[in-house]
Amino acid sequence: MKIKPLFFILFIFMNLDLRAQEPVAPKIDQILEKHGHQRQDPYYWMRERDSSPVLKYLQEENAYAAAYFKALDPLVNSLLNEFEARIDPNETSAPYILNGYQYQNRNVEGLDYQQIYRYELDGKAVLFFDENERAKGKSFYELAAWAPSPNNQILAVSEDFIGRRKYEIRFRSKGKYMKDVLTETSGSVVWANDNQTIYYTKKDPETLREYLVYRHQIGTPQSTDELIYEEKDDKFSVGIGKTLTNAFVLIYSYSSTTSEVQLIDSNQANAKAKIFLARKQGHIYEVEHHEKGFFILSNDNAINNRVLFSNQIPTSIASCEEFVAHNPKILIEGLSVFKSHLLLEERDNGLLKLKLKDISSAQEKYINITGETYYLGLALNDDYKASKIYYLVNSLTTPSRVYTYDLNTNSQEIFFEKKLKDPQFNPENYESQRVWATANDGTKIPVSIVYKKGTELSKAPLLLYGYGSYGYTIPDIFSPTRLSLLDRGFVFATAHIRGCKYLGEDWYQNGKFDKKINTFTDFINAAEFLGHMGYCDPSRIYANGGSAGGLLMGAIANMAPYLFKGIVSEVPFVDVVTTMLDESIPLTTGEYEEWGNPNDPHYYYYLLKYSPYDNLHHMAYPAMYVTSGYHDSQVQYWEPAKYVAKLRTLRTNNAPLIFECNMDAGHGGGSGRSTERLERAKVLSFILGLEGIEK
Repeated sequence: MKIKPLFFILFIFMNLDLRAQEPVAPKIDQILEKHGHQRQDPYYWMRERDSSPVLKYLQEENAYAAAYFKALDPLVNSLLNEFEARIDPNETSAPYILNGYQYQNRNVEGLDYQQIYRYELDGKAVLFFDENERAKGKSFYELAAWAPSPNNQILAVSEDFIGRRKYEIRFRSKGKYMKDVLTETSGSVVWANDNQTIYYTKKDPETLREYLVYRHQIGTPQSTDELIYEEKDDKFSVGIGKTLTNAFVLIYSYSSTTSEVQLIDSNQANAKAKIFLARKQGHIYEVEHHEKGFFILSNDNAINNRVLFSNQIPTSIASCEEFVAHNPKILIEGLSVFKSHLLLEERDNGLLKLKLKDISSAQEKYINITGETYYLGLALNDDYKASKIYYLVNSLTTPSRVYTYDLNTNSQEIFFEKKLKDPQFNPENYESQRVWATANDGTKIPVSIVYKKGTELSKAPLLLYGYGSYGYTIPDIFSPTRLSLLDRGFVFATAHIRGCKYLGEDWYQNGKFDKKINTFTDFINAAEFLGHMGYCDPSRIYANGGSAGGLLMGAIANMAPYLFKGIVSEVPFVDVVTTMLDESIPLTTGEYEEWGNPNDPHYYYYLLKYSPYDNLHHMAYPAMYVTSGYHDSQVQYWEPAKYVAKLRTLRTNNAPLIFECNMDAGHGGGSGRSTERLERAKVLSFILGLEGIEK
């Protein structure tokens, strides 16, 4: 680490100079009125996608960002070199078995995208699918899904060439692509057992809500595909899957609070869908098939879920037998059903556990995992009759390992271990722990932290990450790029704030609807705790979040700007009220069950309390780096664009405010590992640059 006073002085002067050169967005009067309340939105015009004024403004912002990062080129290049030295350019995934064949994903030095290899019956690995060939000549490429037919003779692939998450499904047989092309799909594809029939879903072209399920026969035009199901409630979306027994295709209708499952016989090409349990407001359930009947993961009379059993499609939830009782202290996050065992994914006091339950004897056993800052999850387990299961473990300090667990002997062993290219890396050089901050209302907030041993914590800068929405829990996973921060003396922390399910369903419910502000105050309280308790220098705290985590970033910037030296807000959801009132915007109506419907005055005024765009005002703000993707289907580009334009006119200090819109990307950023690493290097360099770190 090098901190050069001259560099730092030049950097500050550069920021002052850039402030004078900041883009100035035109203002056009626009009054938005609801419930008799008026809001002035002078940047509403930015919604005009592809218009000359919008493209001109985005071009100016991107040029301004490029000028800012030009001074950071040495640091960006240093980070990229570190990533390259640390991560094997020929990195491979763990082998996995699908349809009886073993596959492996491989990276190849000099290529941006993965290659998929299949091991033939003679053990020889053969190139099966090359993403680089498909991405050739494209500025964006995503392989969303691929699925071989049951007899492995036809491959279905779902691809996006724009970044808008509108996928095209194509079919390949004997190395050649067939004429069938299914457009405007959501990317999911499920085969029936006849090797000629597939099920797929389509989106509303305007809102992008997944609401149609179609059946396609290979060799026929898409225009003749049969509509199997239409979800008419615009708060619900649909998804498809298949049971591990291969007996049924599943149609899921789901909102944030309610679900419904339909079954289709996989062995009948013209089978009709049958409702498993009719939807009931507040009832969320999943279905897994077993040769003896059906196991159901349900929240009926069980906020943290219980497991039920029925030997046939049940007439009601009351007709089902309880197989695993509800535990108010343990959340059952997932259920897998094998011939001999149930596998339950549980979260107990924030920590993930895998529990095996013998179906015949009902005996239970946990797979032992130690520590408090780890990630535990299932690898691909494709065999209903399996005698072994595959699971993976990593932590804030240790790269991923895949283990096998023998269901007959209860023994486990390492199947695959990911290692860094850098021979100097040693997980023993890093320390992680879990601490508990105190919220304003006395609630204890779990925070995972990691740092390099020998770091003087009370003088160290901190990067605090958060999300806190949709019940999604940020996993405590290893990151090879994060080491570049830790090696420069940073502490990294994740605040498991209300709005996720780290501490169960109640933890989620207390961070949504009209309790949403708990999410933001929890994050602020976590930052305050870490500073006050000597886990970092309280004057050098940085924050990072994306999407709904970007909403978090916008809220904390308004609520506690004095607390953060810098904020990185990636594809942020910041124009909450306007977006939630516009049902033409993708995903809006489905979001009512997460945030509340602002057509109701109660939620309108509650959302208005924290909507980052609506609460910007004259004061000193932290340095900010805000990103967006022009083709983003989840958070439209104009939200962060408007936010930055308005903030430029209101902030009273000269802290850097950088906005960058990737014109070739969607919600997940650019595609290809070189682009992904560059984006990560820029995030880190923005933070390190504010610390005056040159390399």
